[in-house]
Amino acid sequence: MEFDTVIHNGTLVTMDVRMRIIPSGWIGIRDGCIGAIESGAPPADAPQSVDAAGGIVMPGLVNTHTHLPMTLFRGLADDLPLAEWLNDHIFPAEARFIRPDTVRWGTLLACAEMLLSGTTCCCGGYFLEEVVARAVSETGMRAVLAQGVIDFPAPGVPDPKKNIDHAAAYATHWLSESPRITPSIFCHAPYTCSDATLKAAKAAADEMGLLFQVHVAETRQERERSIREKGLSPLAHLDSLDLLDRRTLMAHCVWLDERDIAVAADRGCAVAHCPESNMKLASGIAPVVAMRVAGIPVGLGTDGCASNNDLDLFGEMATAAKLHKAASGDPTVLGALDVLKMGTIDGARAIGLNDSIGSLEIGKQADIVVMDTHAAHLTPMYHPESHIVYAAGGSDVRHVFVSGQPLVQDRRLLTMDIREIMDRVNTIALEIRKPWI
Repeated sequence: MEFDTVIHNGTLVTMDVRMRIIPSGWIGIRDGCIGAIESGAPPADAPQSVDAAGGIVMPGLVNTHTHLPMTLFRGLADDLPLAEWLNDHIFPAEARFIRPDTVRWGTLLACAEMLLSGTTCCCGGYFLEEVVARAVSETGMRAVLAQGVIDFPAPGVPDPKKNIDHAAAYATHWLSESPRITPSIFCHAPYTCSDATLKAAKAAADEMGLLFQVHVAETRQERERSIREKGLSPLAHLDSLDLLDRRTLMAHCVWLDERDIAVAADRGCAVAHCPESNMKLASGIAPVVAMRVAGIPVGLGTDGCASNNDLDLFGEMATAAKLHKAASGDPTVLGALDVLKMGTIDGARAIGLNDSIGSLEIGKQADIVVMDTHAAHLTPMYHPESHIVYAAGGSDVRHVFVSGQPLVQDRRLLTMDIREIMDRVNTIALEIRKPWI
């Protein structure tokens, strides 16, 4: 078989069913897909040959929960509880400064940050998602992008009565617009969306076979309010509305009890775990170990830059591994390979794309990251999966491919002008700064 591109001379961390690690391996890419995974000498006739230089070759990381344009609010309102952060700062800032031009540049900045740090696919939602999707598609990145739904006036949807119609129209358009962009619908939360809105949004997503996303049980206060007002936990309330199934992705899920976990497992829904955001907002520690034992697909997410404040999924993996060891008092929980699965194949499973991405396997899309391991903090290397989780960072990423297309080469973005993007965002930041700081 002839290949368009061959990546060779690297340690292949496949994340396949057997969790194979192949020293001195090579990958052949043809028509955007992986056509060969072998050890030894590669074929010499590929038009493009990429020397991994002894580094790690791995699947691109999957960020299962983020809000791309919120790079604009990075560091705007830190060290606050969620309710105050959201109601007194983020919602007002969004109402004032979120418009098509700001959304475009904030999204491009997010894509640049993620690609440079090895994330090839992200999932999330926001307002003006048509603009978000258009910007992401320009970069070559893969994404599941949802139009945000909320029961009050929002950017792009001044009349909340039209929120579902708007989301459905967006999703219908992007179903056939780009092979790398998968549309979705995202209800903000049970406390900002009525039961009728939640059910209508889920029905619209189901009609098109799309992922339905929602924030669930992020804080203790949210759980207590739900029990007080509805007599049910947030998750049980969503279940009572028949919203939980294999096409439902719940973000955070910090405050779940054993019954909630059992219900989620039975319904087959997935969870996006965002440890750094949950820590920074003091929301708590999600029962991820129990979720995984129950068989719930759990991926990793950074959340938006206003509550993290970065999009580096390598850092998120390290945090997740250490946080749950400290919380449980058990150093054996969430080992490096477990967390790496959350950042790759389990993340892909959580967003419904595990048949095409998340591991290095023949027939899958060639979403591939090559890491440079010639650095003091990565020397020596006994276990590549351990290095990826506990020692490496996004700055160690050297090359990035999505569907076989090089998007980052020698740490340089090929589809974006990063200087222009940062200049544009800094100009927008001057506008935000005036009334806010």
